[in-house]
Amino acid sequence: MDLASGVGGKINKAQVLDAVDKYEKYHVHYGGKQEDRNANYTDMVNKYYDLATSFYEFGWGESFHFAHRWNGESLRESIKRHEHFLALQLGLKPGQKVLDVGCGIGGPLREIARFSSTSVTGLNNNEYQISRGKELNRIAGVDKTCDFIKADFMKMPIPDNSFDAVYAIEATCHAPDAYGCYKEIYRVLKPGQCFAAYEWCMTDAYDPNNQEHQKIKAEVEIGDGLPDIRSTAKCLEALKQAGFEIIWEKDLAKESPVPWYQPLDKNHFSLSSFRLTAVGRFFTRNMVKALEFAGLAPKGSLRVQDFLEKAAEGLVEGGKKEIFTPMYFFLARKPLSDNN
Repeated sequence: MDLASGVGGKINKAQVLDAVDKYEKYHVHYGGKQEDRNANYTDMVNKYYDLATSFYEFGWGESFHFAHRWNGESLRESIKRHEHFLALQLGLKPGQKVLDVGCGIGGPLREIARFSSTSVTGLNNNEYQISRGKELNRIAGVDKTCDFIKADFMKMPIPDNSFDAVYAIEATCHAPDAYGCYKEIYRVLKPGQCFAAYEWCMTDAYDPNNQEHQKIKAEVEIGDGLPDIRSTAKCLEALKQAGFEIIWEKDLAKESPVPWYQPLDKNHFSLSSFRLTAVGRFFTRNMVKALEFAGLAPKGSLRVQDFLEKAAEGLVEGGKKEIFTPMYFFLARKPLSDNN
């Protein structure tokens, strides 16, 4: 991925600065309101991913998510195992039709399709990410069995009872309403089949009256394109309200031998994930600054890097204080007799 050519996704160079201005104004750090973020979540999330996708792929690879990690395991290995774990929990079988809700550029989609010999459809509302995902599908050789749908996961253009399994990896946190999102997933899932997800949530340790906790939450929201971060209890309540039976649920961050936030921690150094370290981020920031100055990257690119840095700081602090988790896992089933 050429960072200079990719910054801004489908936005042209002249539009990037304007998009950054508009995106920032949605967030509380810049005086924005949660009601505005909820009402305009499609525009907000699209602007975020248009601006941030190239930075994500440059620093993180094709799978934009965290992972439970064992000692001695590389970040890349842990990310793949995190995806395989999801496939195993869903009990995927060759030939099944699977839906990836909020699929990004399709890193997990390709990994899970190859691991389980299934046909995976990625649902995403961002045009640039879908075009990038299709290109990567062709390169990986899965373009005949895997595809993308450009749509809002709050109103999917998909018939009822279409998929044998549905999963979401750190994606449905972008939904303005968890119940509405889960209800749509319930609708497109076949009766008796399962939905599994890793959700971004505030834990029971989060105190909404603690100013430091509020600051951390706001940093994560602006840096990661979120309207609001829900509690684990609210996610569970929304699943049940949508009609799902909960098979099991757990915050997997609690038992990760290597902290999930370690790749973002400035006090940690790793050659295998050098671009995510303090030194790597310093080099990236200065490279973006130089490219922007030379006119090779659009104006506003450095500000995108800055709000991603702010998010990293919020994520690390949220992880250390155990008030935030990116891997609240649940496995839920749609009953065979659908009374909803």
